Amino acid sequence: MTTILIIDDDATLRRFLSDYFKQEGLTTLSAANGPEGLRMAYQQHPDLVLLDVMMPGMDGWEVCARLREMSDVPIIFLTAKNTEADKLRGFRLGVDDFVTKPFSFAELGARIQAVLHRVQARGAPPGVVTCGDLTIDLARREVRRGEQPLALTPTEYRLLEMLARHIGEAVAETDLIQEVWGSYRQEDTTAVRRYVWLLRQKIEDDPAQPRYLHTVRGYGYRLESL
Repeated sequence: MTTILIIDDDATLRRFLSDYFKQEGLTTLSAANGPEGLRMAYQQHPDLVLLDVMMPGMDGWEVCARLREMSDVPIIFLTAKNTEADKLRGFRLGVDDFVTKPFSFAELGARIQAVLHRVQARGAPPGVVTCGDLTIDLARREVRRGEQPLALTPTEYRLLEMLARHIGEAVAETDLIQEVWGSYRQEDTTAVRRYVWLLRQKIEDDPAQPRYLHTVRGYGYRLESL
């Protein structure tokens, strides 16, 4: 059953949304502020988060950034702000959609289903990619060196997954930015290089002389098939 986490300081809205989702056959979790919502997200692993932007203390922007550090969970912003600048800021943080207050529950429900369908459609393909003693299980989203599981952040995993899908091929830095951070990301190649460096610390015996993750000078990176 799909579980929705609602993070909003408006208790009445949370109650109405919970009642509506229950009628729609969805399970809901409810948090009145950012820290409480982050704890619930970490402990309960919801399928989608509805996140209010304007909350006292820790606002929705900060909550979203912290969620993205630990999870790929879909996030829909609930906001009274609907400017292009706000939307671009949200998409850069990894938000999946915006719903502007006030909204109808029917519209919100439709947007939730659309986001969940998109997430399922872009899910990792089944299969296992191996190179040397490195194993990338795309179906289970697990990475191992030998028998040792590697703890990768969501961004590190998305980067490695993209390269694994094209193992043995050079992948352009611009393609990695679009795949890992999304088409709305206004980011230069410095971010890719930083995460390549972080990834090498975890998958390579000697990050300074990589066996697996190679730089293709002036173009991008290649995960070597050994």
